[in-house]
Parts: sequence; structure tokens; C-alpha cells
Amino acid sequence: MPDANPAALDFLLTRRSRPAKTLAPPVPSRDDLIPLLTAAARSPDHGKLEPWRFIVIKGAAFGRLARLVQERGEALGKSPEDIEKGRAQFDQGHLAVAVIEVQKPSDKIPAIEQSYSSGAVCLALLNAALAAGWGANWLSGWPSHDRTFGEDGLGLTDGERIAGFIHIGTERSAPPERPRPDLAQIVDWVDR
Repeated sequence: MPDANPAALDFLLTRRSRPAKTLAPPVPSRDDLIPLLTAAARSPDHGKLEPWRFIVIKGAAFGRLARLVQERGEALGKSPEDIEKGRAQFDQGHLAVAVIEVQKPSDKIPAIEQSYSSGAVCLALLNAALAAGWGANWLSGWPSHDRTFGEDGLGLTDGERIAGFIHIGTERSAPPERPRPDLAQIVDWVDR
């Protein structure tokens, strides 16, 4: 067995995402991001396909993406409330990493397993950022599911889609704890 790591387990038992709207500068530098991205890239990956990639978003890119959300929302007939909610993460963002699912052709690895791996990368990046002392939040929303937004905003190609945006920055205020799942309601034990 590997050596126990009580500090890591304690972190996982107490981890808490920080709302993206509460994150402010300073944000991680390129050098700060490299170990976080490295940790995320160690996620489970059946077949070693690397069915994901990263796009680091910062600076003026946020304004451009917010405007694109506005344009796409209007073109799709979204309500003003939905458009505003879709824009918020870009209007308020300072640094985010878009985790891009990249479906790879494989006779052995089904597409759903590649999607699961992309989700694992999102969680690993979120937890790496939190463990490094940053505030972080994993967001998606309707713009992340809009094909045109992905293509025009992030240059996605066929077989690619947004798994999530991981916003990373300095926490301005600690969120209150929230209710957690009741294990008695969600765990079945099967021993025969």
C-alpha cells in the first residue's frame, strides 16, 4: 500500500469551491499555473488518449468572450436574465482555464470514458488550485454548451467541446459551508 497522506485526505474532506464572483487579483502567474496544470493532467485517462487540453484565459479575452456571450444569447433568443448570467463569469473574471474535451478516435475507449476523463481533469485542476492556496470555482453555463461560442470564442474544432471553466484567483471572502450529501441516503453496500 502507498503511504497514508492524512493532510491530503483532510484537504479533500474540507475542500470548498470559492464563488467565481468573489475571486480577485492577484491571479496565478504562468509559473504558478504550470504545477496546477501538471497535477490536472495526471487525471485518470483510460488508454492514455489525453482527451483534453487547456486554454488559459486572461486580460482582454474576458471582455471579448463577454461580448460574444451577449451576441450569442441574443441570436439564440435567450432572456436578458440568461444572457446576464452567461456573461457574468466573463464580465467578472480575471483568470480562467477552459478545459477542452478532445474526443479521440478509439476502438477500445468509448467516448463517454473520454468525457469522464475531461470531468476528472476539471476537478483535479480545481482541487490543485485550492490546495495551492488560491480561490477557485468550476463553472459552465449555457455558453459552454453553445457550439458557435466555442468555435468563435475559443477556436474549438470538430470533436472538441468545453468541459468547464476553472476560475482561479485570490479569495476576497470565505463562503459559508453548505449542506453536504447524507451518505446514508446515497451509499449501498454490496457484499454478496
